[in-house]
Amino acid sequence: MSTAAREHAPPGPRRHKALQNLRHDVPASLVVFLVAVPLSLGIALASGAPIAAGLIAAIVGGAVAGSLGGSPLQVSGPAAGLTVIMAETIDQFGWAVTCAITVLAGALQILLGLSRIARAALAISPAIVHGMLAGIGLTIVLAQLHVVLGGSAHSSPLENLAQLPRQLLDPHGMATLVGLLTIAILLVWGRLPAAVRKVPGPLAAVVAVTAVSVASEMSVPRVDVPANVLDLRFVPQFPDGGWYEFGVAVVTVALVASVESLLSAVATDKMHTGPRANLNRELLGQGAANMASGSLGGLPVTGVIVRSSTNVHSGARSRASAVLHGLWILLFVVLLAGLLRNIPLAALAGLLVHVGARLVNVAHLKDVLRHGDLPVYVVTLAGVVVIDLLTGVLIGIGLAALIILRRLLWSGIHVEPDGDGWRVVVEGALSALSIPRLSTVLGGIPRGSTVTLELVVDYLDHAAFDMLSTWQHSHEQAGGTVLVDEVGHPWFERGKAGEPTVLKARARPVVPRWFAPWSQWQRVQEGTAPQVPEQRGGSSMRRGMVEFERRTSLLVRPILSRLADVHEPQTLFLTCGDARIVPNLITSSGPGDLFTIRNIGNLVPDHGGADASIGASLEFAVDVLKVSEIVVCGHSSCGAMKARLEGAPEDAAALRSWLRYAEPSLIRSRTHPPIAVAGETPAGADQLALHNVLQQLDRLSEYPTIARAEACGQVELVGMYFDVGAARVHLYDPATGAFGPVERAVAMGK
Repeated sequence: MSTAAREHAPPGPRRHKALQNLRHDVPASLVVFLVAVPLSLGIALASGAPIAAGLIAAIVGGAVAGSLGGSPLQVSGPAAGLTVIMAETIDQFGWAVTCAITVLAGALQILLGLSRIARAALAISPAIVHGMLAGIGLTIVLAQLHVVLGGSAHSSPLENLAQLPRQLLDPHGMATLVGLLTIAILLVWGRLPAAVRKVPGPLAAVVAVTAVSVASEMSVPRVDVPANVLDLRFVPQFPDGGWYEFGVAVVTVALVASVESLLSAVATDKMHTGPRANLNRELLGQGAANMASGSLGGLPVTGVIVRSSTNVHSGARSRASAVLHGLWILLFVVLLAGLLRNIPLAALAGLLVHVGARLVNVAHLKDVLRHGDLPVYVVTLAGVVVIDLLTGVLIGIGLAALIILRRLLWSGIHVEPDGDGWRVVVEGALSALSIPRLSTVLGGIPRGSTVTLELVVDYLDHAAFDMLSTWQHSHEQAGGTVLVDEVGHPWFERGKAGEPTVLKARARPVVPRWFAPWSQWQRVQEGTAPQVPEQRGGSSMRRGMVEFERRTSLLVRPILSRLADVHEPQTLFLTCGDARIVPNLITSSGPGDLFTIRNIGNLVPDHGGADASIGASLEFAVDVLKVSEIVVCGHSSCGAMKARLEGAPEDAAALRSWLRYAEPSLIRSRTHPPIAVAGETPAGADQLALHNVLQQLDRLSEYPTIARAEACGQVELVGMYFDVGAARVHLYDPATGAFGPVERAVAMGK
């Protein structure tokens, strides 16, 4: 149903659908709520914020971002991805100023959403995002391991790493047992039976260790929750100075929260088949949630993939699930806040160690490695851990930009012997950056030798053209020969002709060599044609064979290897011997697809007549190869049809004898109504060519082997007409008695 239709739909069906969705959304929201509570507490602990700040952010994330955001099934709340930033921000500015930063970051997100640039965030390399998350995860693990081991986290990841061996050697108390037990439960939870795993792992781990610690009366630090969590008499404060650092913090929180939310929304879309996310609206919803959360004393809010995936997998149907999960957290805080004071801090630290470790995703690392972006991943991760999150991300973006620039402007340059001369092969984009390498290669070629300069380039800039042109002139002045062989767009040829080299976007499309005729790519121009024996026809063919061996053989060898002992074409293609008709070109087919019969005029002799070659081919194709389709393809400007109308030369006895098989087509054209092609009615030889296709189809049906197969539904006869000048293929439609565009026939299932 379209948007307009939904807007004008009766309220009854809409209400019924909403009630149906609630049957799925309510259970899903309860599951997400159970996951969100311990994670929110742990993230607040890792950030150094008041414990209540995590719960406030979770409530606001569900209620505000859930109702206003553009991703219906995404669940928002405090995220592990911001813990490092928030810890540094709180340490630098204090909690009240940090809340003001959150409010302004939300306002900036709203401005970004209104500017409609949300999709620009998707241009960030996945290697940067995964490196950033891995750096955050590693930072969380290094800090929270100290808490698990009974100590306190230090101010920097490097210091946490340096002090970790000493922490391991120190005696530990009951807090260590609580933390290790939490990690152990989380590690084994995914291997338990499905019925057990219906309880979220984080909830099970925290509840279990809390129950054990209370029952055994362990003396361990526990969560410090205010008597009235919802006593929100709180006002964010602006700093007394350091406005530049304050502004940088606002931008950092806004950008990181936005990128994490947008990427989470895109990932969530891949998990379900419902409505897609509106990313600009999602930024507006996230911005409103952050303004509300910061104003109430909560942590920043982002879309969270852990909660969102839980929401989708639990069967959520609409945004009501995210909103309800926030409502359940609110009720929990109001009615059961006292229970939170029993949770050991080490249990939350163990939960965070597990969450942080999962951010270092091995599958993502393998994916990054496969795409050649490992340096970006490693540099971003190292920057986040060693320096800070924003600097690490900026370094990663800078390195990614350099790698992209190198890939865009990369040129593969090598030289190889070529008979008595040399062949210099240049591939990629040939720009000024490649000139030093190209100059070195060309400078090593003996003066006076014959050189084939093979340019397989998708762009040639002015500096590279000037260098090549100068070298060519110098080499030829010294008695050498330079043959320029351009594969693809003729950048160098255009430059030599006085035409400017242009940007790729303005370059005219060039037909690949395997589609283009010999005359197009084997131009005999001044100094550009390869030296081959001057033999009419054979020269071009031999050059074509060389081109096949050099470029095509390696590409089609795997296909032909599989087909070496298999011959199972799907289509018998009967067409004219005209050199302009290339069956594989106009049908986009390859080796093994078409069993082709070609003759003058695409004619079919009478069954049982003197010419048995066509009949033998037909029987072999239908009875032995079991083709499912027989196509008769005529074409415009057919010489055979012209010869039948105007008469063949008197001394062409064999041609005159063969064209007698077109006599029924000529009679048909004079006794039947004209046939149209795509709404036009051609005349003369082209009209005869159309009737000839239909006549040959009728004659094919007279062959017993084809008649039997056609009666059993094993083979289909198809009429085709190729307009050479327009390069258009048309199929015959018996229902209309005309040849129409092939797109229409495909759309109608013919």
